[in-house]
Amino acid sequence: MTTLRNRAAGWHRPLMLLVSAMAVLTVVAAIGVVADPRVLTGAPIWLKPLKFAISFVLYGVTLAWMLSLLPRRSRAAERAATVIVAVSVVEMAVIVGQVLRGTTSHFNGTTTLDAVLFNVMGVAITVLFAAQFVLAVVLARRSLPDRAGGYAVRLGLAVSLLGMLVAFPMVAQRPAGAPAGISGAHSVGVPDGGPGLPLLGWSTTGGDLRVGHFVGMHALQALPLLAILLDRFLGARLDELTRARLVLVGGVAYAGLTLLLTGQALRGQPLLAPDARTLAAAGVLVAATATAAALVLARRARRTGVVLVG
Repeated sequence: MTTLRNRAAGWHRPLMLLVSAMAVLTVVAAIGVVADPRVLTGAPIWLKPLKFAISFVLYGVTLAWMLSLLPRRSRAAERAATVIVAVSVVEMAVIVGQVLRGTTSHFNGTTTLDAVLFNVMGVAITVLFAAQFVLAVVLARRSLPDRAGGYAVRLGLAVSLLGMLVAFPMVAQRPAGAPAGISGAHSVGVPDGGPGLPLLGWSTTGGDLRVGHFVGMHALQALPLLAILLDRFLGARLDELTRARLVLVGGVAYAGLTLLLTGQALRGQPLLAPDARTLAAAGVLVAATATAAALVLARRARRTGVVLVG
């Protein structure tokens, strides 16, 4: 732990400042959830800042760690990360400011000020997407010490960009019964603010585009974790190339899951109530992933003449 803390002390300073600020905001928002009785779109008014603050803590730490893996500094990557920090601060300032005003931050065009703030958020997320794309390009062009870890980092960045893209249909939604000035929604087929899963708030009566967005964004953490687990538990039995190929299989499967969940939401289905078509697609994805992983292991066994035994 001491070594990790020492390494983290040298990580990208603006990102780590963002992480510290979002950690403080997490505490403030958590207190707000408990202490502030106001409800907005069916949820405690401070719940959105809480979820976004936690997400930015994870996001900032992960990007700072990824930058630390580069064998030498990249000015382009560091500048892109600083841009990400700046637009993240802008987005959180709008979200918290709108909470203090007692109104929504997303899809809100009920007044001129609300519309301007929502447009600012739209520009901010577009700039963030472009900056992360720059990071992905830099990390794709630089060799990293561990091949499996390198695959995990690159695929994590790529799939998280996909996770951002699948959120754009939210802006095109026209929820039934929404008040004038509301342009866009998380839910499909039902109004925002209806019955939802605890804490997450994802709709239990209709589709919810936040599901695919959430899953895709957290590829940043999930795929590096896969690489770490493969190294920790199978590092002595699987060579680096095999582990890298398994990470590649996992990354493609994760992207497929993101698209599957988004497609399910766009058809107005709750996450926990998939129809036969969704279940069939999930079955195909699981079977394809298992087959690809088995082929990777079989190829490794043929190459080395060793058969893995549980």
